Amino acid sequence: MISVMMRVRARGEDIRRFILEHVEKHPGDVSKQASGHFKISRQAVNKHLQRLVSEKSLTENGRTRQRIYKLAPLLEWKHIYDISPQLEEHVVWETDISSVLGPQPENIVDIWHYGFTKMMNNARDHSDGTKIQVRIIKTAVSTQMNIVDNGVGIFKKIQQALNLPDERYAIFELSKGKLTTDPERHTGEGIFFTSRMFDTFGIGSGQIYFGHTFGKDEDWVFDDADFDSGGTIVRMELSNHTCRTVTKVFDQYTSKDEFGFNKTVVPVQLAQYGNDKLISRSQAKRVLSRVELFKIALLDFDGVPTIGQAFADEIFRVFAKEHPQIELIPKNANSEVKRMIARAKAGGVPLNSLAGDYAPKKDEPEIGGE
Repeated sequence: MISVMMRVRARGEDIRRFILEHVEKHPGDVSKQASGHFKISRQAVNKHLQRLVSEKSLTENGRTRQRIYKLAPLLEWKHIYDISPQLEEHVVWETDISSVLGPQPENIVDIWHYGFTKMMNNARDHSDGTKIQVRIIKTAVSTQMNIVDNGVGIFKKIQQALNLPDERYAIFELSKGKLTTDPERHTGEGIFFTSRMFDTFGIGSGQIYFGHTFGKDEDWVFDDADFDSGGTIVRMELSNHTCRTVTKVFDQYTSKDEFGFNKTVVPVQLAQYGNDKLISRSQAKRVLSRVELFKIALLDFDGVPTIGQAFADEIFRVFAKEHPQIELIPKNANSEVKRMIARAKAGGVPLNSLAGDYAPKKDEPEIGGE
């Protein structure tokens, strides 16, 4: 009898967990989703929905079939800090943030501690602002933290420090890691690793937003005239039940015989500006900027339809020859890009002399040129 009751209780917990994990994507039909997944009636699911509402894990609006469910904030907190030499991120963590986040498994506490202290430190040291606002929203499923400063904007500051032609190129450099405008005091690893630890991570500055989703190598960027953070805003979100650890994230970007940060992922698509195609050596040099700081560079060609001969030659022959200690690994390249890379590695031989998948189709022209 006790065993049966335990199975019933466990199944009920599974149903309620499913509802909480899917309600944001299906606010109007989460009952249908749960009913189909567990093969139970809508009436049975509704009992679990009402329990979650009574526990204040969900909110409901509307009637019957038009009812909408949403995750209810279990906690909302915010505080504004004045930027001064006395503001220390570890003190803020110990006195405010850790208690607001509440009891958590050690691995989750470690991730929040790393992410908060790194981003708070960046805002204090680099923003040229006067205030930092921290806002925390916690639901039954996840916790989100926003750190906002009123400074000059991170992308503009990087653009000016590196003398880049556009703020968007600052994002490209940021995505590689090891980027800092103050090398004497910072390694430039904080933003890169923080972006890889959280379920979702984003930085908004001006009208540009840079983000990363856990489990994906590539970053994403959008330019929105309606978005203007007026300084820099950092958004971090993490599941309250993740088994991820800080160590595992660091290990992803460290080769087996090394302990330092020696591996990077370069989202090649970000080297494009507008409708430009990647055909020139100057574009290739933009891709390769600061790659010499790493031992392994994964060149992600996702979203890149073609590359030119000069572009490929500069990366896979010229740079590779000058830096034999650096391993360049292309990934997510389509057949056209693969053929051009193969030609560059072969020393510029004609495409039609390359066999296998790299050989062009009949009457197919070569791509790009000097």
